[in-house]
Amino acid sequence: MKPLKLGRILGTGLRVAGRVAGQRIAAGAGKTEAASAAPASVAEAVAGAQTRVAEPAARNLARGVSGLLRPFRRVGGIVWLEVTGVFFLLFVPVFAQALWSTRNSCAHGPGHQKFLVSAAMTAVFLYLGLSSFWRARRR
Repeated sequence: MKPLKLGRILGTGLRVAGRVAGQRIAAGAGKTEAASAAPASVAEAVAGAQTRVAEPAARNLARGVSGLLRPFRRVGGIVWLEVTGVFFLLFVPVFAQALWSTRNSCAHGPGHQKFLVSAAMTAVFLYLGLSSFWRARRR
């Protein structure tokens, strides 16, 4: 099965499951509201009204806070990528030093395997560090 087709199938299934779950939650909320439509006392009626008013207020507060934090989330992601890039680039001099010390045995010496491992690790950490900075620049 092609990956694209599998993704579409899974995405469609997830959307359908979300709709079914939303309908069941809405049906459950309707039963709860119908049961609380006839309060036994005035205190219960006031408490029910306060919760109905508090829910939209909490939703609005959450939306406002997320709007306030959105730019910081972007900046935080960029800073995270840069810190990760610096962390990976810290290993490059370590492996480059090992690469330099075994440069004479690069073809057929006693340190041939150490040279190859040092070269590979230097290349991997250099790639990871630079690509992290490149991704931060694209954001």
